[in-house]
Amino acid sequence: MTEVDLSSIRTALEEGDFAHAQQLLDGLSMPPSAELWALRAQAAYGTGDLEGTLAAYGELYHLHLEAGCLHEAAFAAVMVGMYLMMDTGLMATVRAWLSRAERLVEDAPDSPVWAWLAAVRTYERLMCGDMPGTGQWAQRAMDGGQRHGLAAPSIIGQVAMARVRIHDGDLEQGLSALDDVAVELSSGHLDPLTTGQMWCEVICAMQWIGQHDRAEEWTEAMERWRHGAAFGGLNGRCRVHRAEIMRLRGPCDAAEQEALLACEELRPWMRREYGWPLTELGNARLRKGDFTGAEEAFLAAHENAWLPQPGLALLRLAQGRVEEALSMITTSLDHPFDIPSKERPPSGGLQRAPLRDAQVLIALAARDGDTARVAADDLAEIARKYQSRTLQNSALAAQGRLALFDGQVSDAIRLLSQAVMEWVALRMPFEAAQLRVELAKAHRAAGDDKTADMELEAACRAFESLHALPWAELAREHLPVTPSRQAAEPEQCVFHCEGDMRTVAFDGITLHLKDLKGMHFLERLLTEPGREFHVLDLVAVERGALPFGDASDGTGRDAHTGLGQPGLEVFDSKAREAYRQRLAETEEDIEEAEANNDFHRSELARADRQFLIDELRRGVGLNDRARTVGDGLERARTSATRSLRYALKRIRQHHPSLAEHLERTIRTGSYFAYEPDPRAPVHWKT
Repeated sequence: MTEVDLSSIRTALEEGDFAHAQQLLDGLSMPPSAELWALRAQAAYGTGDLEGTLAAYGELYHLHLEAGCLHEAAFAAVMVGMYLMMDTGLMATVRAWLSRAERLVEDAPDSPVWAWLAAVRTYERLMCGDMPGTGQWAQRAMDGGQRHGLAAPSIIGQVAMARVRIHDGDLEQGLSALDDVAVELSSGHLDPLTTGQMWCEVICAMQWIGQHDRAEEWTEAMERWRHGAAFGGLNGRCRVHRAEIMRLRGPCDAAEQEALLACEELRPWMRREYGWPLTELGNARLRKGDFTGAEEAFLAAHENAWLPQPGLALLRLAQGRVEEALSMITTSLDHPFDIPSKERPPSGGLQRAPLRDAQVLIALAARDGDTARVAADDLAEIARKYQSRTLQNSALAAQGRLALFDGQVSDAIRLLSQAVMEWVALRMPFEAAQLRVELAKAHRAAGDDKTADMELEAACRAFESLHALPWAELAREHLPVTPSRQAAEPEQCVFHCEGDMRTVAFDGITLHLKDLKGMHFLERLLTEPGREFHVLDLVAVERGALPFGDASDGTGRDAHTGLGQPGLEVFDSKAREAYRQRLAETEEDIEEAEANNDFHRSELARADRQFLIDELRRGVGLNDRARTVGDGLERARTSATRSLRYALKRIRQHHPSLAEHLERTIRTGSYFAYEPDPRAPVHWKT
């Protein structure tokens, strides 16, 4: 091994060229060393090999331990714990490695290792919901980082301490501290991994309390930073935060697309937290009105041991399954979310707020005024504590809905009008449109039909602009039935392909376009208006195959395996061995917890153990044979949606009015459909 070899590897890592660094490392034929293992760990993470990173730091730990370099071994153990904490959500394995590190430096309380150890322990405590413990370890991380000149542990402690203050209701100090952190992150003085993780943290903190304007500003800053700088799972986390903002601002299909890409990018990285991007995907589809697609995403999140609430309960409400929705939301409140994550509030009022907001809607739909009142009162108390405009307006809207339920029409109009105006001011058009429907009911109850109709029309226009057409149709059901007119003659249009050219006629304009794959999907949809086509059927036909049959026939489609390409392992042998290693570490944490009579820690560790066992059972069949699956459903949906959008973009360049018509009437998701307005029928010749 020469200094030149290592210098080239270091340069590649510093420039973010992880694949080249890995290639250089693979080309070395020499005995392992401490520096070589450290470089391998960095390169592996940059190329998407989390288990390679953990294995390299594990080898580094054993190398230092055998050489009697206890502080260096402790630091390597902390690194294993840190990467496990960032991407697996398996806190028992994190604690096992941190305990190893603590034992090695327990006689050296001023070692720099303690600053890093405290930083990782801080987030282990945060993700397990121990806010007092989080604050104590955050202070140690800040103190140790400042004392030893370590910027990363110091700023990690600052962010965690700010989140503790926000959780405890001290918003002024918490937000001020996060503003300071944002300035530091923008300066470019920190390493990329810490920068990306901390951008994610400050955005999560804003989402906790509904500070969406601030979250949007910081998401844009994170988006500017990530190009050329983010690596590992950071790109995917950035996308989830963008999807959250896009869901609030609209349009809904753009939010869905961003969430789909996030799921695709985070699939290799996340373990227990993978339900987070899946839930965001479900939320985007729910707003879009793709109830089938939303259900698939929410149930997939649930299968990943995530609580997809209140989204799934609101979906059941939209499906008319009111009692089931009420039972779901009640269970979620009675048995709080207890999976380690920094993406959602770990406990308390901030965790309850979105559940209470949904509970008001669902309980009123179930005619359960008492439950709705309890939920509204709790929501109001949470809003008073955290002084967030979003939470305060949710509480105001809840009071307005209750007033309408109680027949207090004048109060309902006043409260709902204020809440609608505030949603508009907060740039949350979907919330405003939904509440306009309730406001219309209040005006109609007061005998003011014209104002009621005006509010409903405004709601419909808002839903349409958000590309949430099913919600617009639901809102129109509240409009009075107009006198029947003679049915309009269908417009005769053409979307016909000959060779590689397509003839298109619409709105009096005829032209010829070069054919594209997405136009084949359009042709299939235009042939049968109103019919829903599963995305796998569309893709299968395009590839020249027959549509998929039932999953039970062994060749068909199901929500888990997607396109039928048998032979791909759920886990490869390396992944199975890594899961077994995590299982052994979890057992170590259980033993230590029980030896210390820490029954809560033992319970959390046992939950991690069960998750790992379930994952291994999913990936390994009888006699340790690897199970196989095909490609994912999400890949087909992403590909078909991208092709369709590219075709619409090409059409817009030559025929804007047709593009506008198709964008308004084509629904995508797990099912694609062409749904023209029945009041203006169109007949297509294909």
